[in-house]
Amino acid sequence: MCRRGVAVFALFLCLVGRWPAADGEDPYLYFTWNVTYGTISPLGFPQQAILINGQFPGPNINSTTNDNIVVNVYNFLDEPFLLSWNGIQQRKNSWQDRVAGTNCPIPPGGNFTYHFQVKDQIGSFFYFPSVGTQKAAGGFGGLRVNSRLLIPVPFPAPADDFTVLIGDWQAKSHKSLTRRLDSGLALGRPAGVLINGHSGRDAATGRDDPPLFAVKARQTYRFRICNVGTKTSLNFRIQDHSMKLVEMDGSHTMQNNYDSLDVHLGQCMSVLVAADRPPRDYYMVASTCFTKYLLTATAVIRYAGSTTAPRRRRKFRRHRPAGRRVDGKRRYGLNGVSHVSSPTPFKLSEYFGITGREFRYQIIGDEPSKPDAPMIAAPNVINVTHRNYVEIILENPEPSVQAYHLNGYSFFTVGMGGGKWTPASRKGYNLLDAVSRHAIQVFPKSWSAIMLAFDNVGMWNLRSELLDRQYLGQQLYISVVSPTRLIRDEYNMPPNALLCGAVVGLPTPPPYS
Repeated sequence: MCRRGVAVFALFLCLVGRWPAADGEDPYLYFTWNVTYGTISPLGFPQQAILINGQFPGPNINSTTNDNIVVNVYNFLDEPFLLSWNGIQQRKNSWQDRVAGTNCPIPPGGNFTYHFQVKDQIGSFFYFPSVGTQKAAGGFGGLRVNSRLLIPVPFPAPADDFTVLIGDWQAKSHKSLTRRLDSGLALGRPAGVLINGHSGRDAATGRDDPPLFAVKARQTYRFRICNVGTKTSLNFRIQDHSMKLVEMDGSHTMQNNYDSLDVHLGQCMSVLVAADRPPRDYYMVASTCFTKYLLTATAVIRYAGSTTAPRRRRKFRRHRPAGRRVDGKRRYGLNGVSHVSSPTPFKLSEYFGITGREFRYQIIGDEPSKPDAPMIAAPNVINVTHRNYVEIILENPEPSVQAYHLNGYSFFTVGMGGGKWTPASRKGYNLLDAVSRHAIQVFPKSWSAIMLAFDNVGMWNLRSELLDRQYLGQQLYISVVSPTRLIRDEYNMPPNALLCGAVVGLPTPPPYS
């Protein structure tokens, strides 16, 4: 549901090294990544996957606040490829955000070098392929941003720091999934769940996989858990251990203890776990939640000196979205508009001054469309004035959990509730200590409210984290333009930018002053 008010717009590799820079510039991290197809068998049968430097998941990036990250990507696939950096805000630099509305993809056999800074951020993030359904084939990996040594952190340094990528996994290749969605069929339920690319058990023998994590008694460890899946929320827990939540989506949190945590699509959380149990092996568990089916993955945590296997358990336990048919095929949308990508990325159309012939702004309404109203399939791009403070209501009338992510920003989750949002819902908003985050879940037949200041100039993607919905139109782009073309507000188009569509051959606009 959407409401408009004063000043409110509401809408329903190989690591080469870490090098200090000259002239007081922040340090640089250099990577070279080869993107290829490869065969993996995470569920006991061979599947084609997207690998980075032969790895699934891809290499982990371990950076520090304000580091410059340079990633030289070679695309050895037979299809275009892009990487996006989930939760990295790319301040003044949507050129490096690398989604279809901002950038041209790397063509087959091509190369592109990313250069971005993790400016003023800390926390747990991940990267993933943003073209079509490629995320269902892998190509994702962890990205952590550590606090600088002189910056206080609200907990003691852990003995070690582990990245844990959890997600549902499909049995079909991403190309088969694309054909399925294009033909109007549903994506279907996942075939399993993975933890760092493993289901946890050998399909032929039924034996546990080798331990993924090693700990020592009386030490405390940090686990960074990210849901990199395509369809389902996951419940995460560690057998016989409590978890202290200390960070979510790049923000430190109130430190409460939990036996289990629900991690929704696109979200990352950090927990501290004390190795205070008898030395043996224990299960880490990720299982589907808010679904009619139960799929589970396990990983073994081994205490030093352990000779005892884990104990077995019998069981491990307002934009308004809409799905309709357009031209006889399944589509999803927001407020009656199903997003369609353009051959020319919207950011390039703006920069080269040809938006008028490529797309129209503001075709989406401020109120949810009526259930029987026809859905429009078109580029869905809206304008927001630079530095305006915005309230966004995400309303979910459906019986399944929805999840959304906003590129380029963190926002405050100020409220959640059942049923439909109304202006009276604001009376229950948390305006005192809401956590800043970049991804948000919307529970069945419920709403979530977020607030933020649009102070980061660029073209930014608000999307469903459910891959089939995102692919079939449940997303939009938000254009934040400074009234003055100043380098103070936005970086110029990088000299190595890839050009495609209608901007090929056009003269390059003058740089920002």
